[in-house]
Amino acid sequence: MLNITKESNGTDLTITLEGRLDTATSPDLDAQLRSVIDGVKSLTFDMDKLAYISSAGLRVLLSAQKIMNKQGSMVIKNVAPDVMEIFEVTGFSDILTIE
Repeated sequence: MLNITKESNGTDLTITLEGRLDTATSPDLDAQLRSVIDGVKSLTFDMDKLAYISSAGLRVLLSAQKIMNKQGSMVIKNVAPDVMEIFEVTGFSDILTIE
């Protein structure tokens, strides 16, 4: 189960994720992201309530990062220790901007 909340302020977009970002839920995030990412200059993912991320979820973040590299910036905030460990083990902590 994944709850996705989007908050847009001009060209800034914040996406709050709550639950699990895995094989079952990542297509939903990918579809929602693709529908709103055009024209976004600053993309923020708030992961305060994200309990788990799988490789499928990591692929969605990597895809978003590639798009944002061309049109602005992307930041990931409030990462829980369990999710941060996954970012570190996979090397994503070196690819993504995590605050």
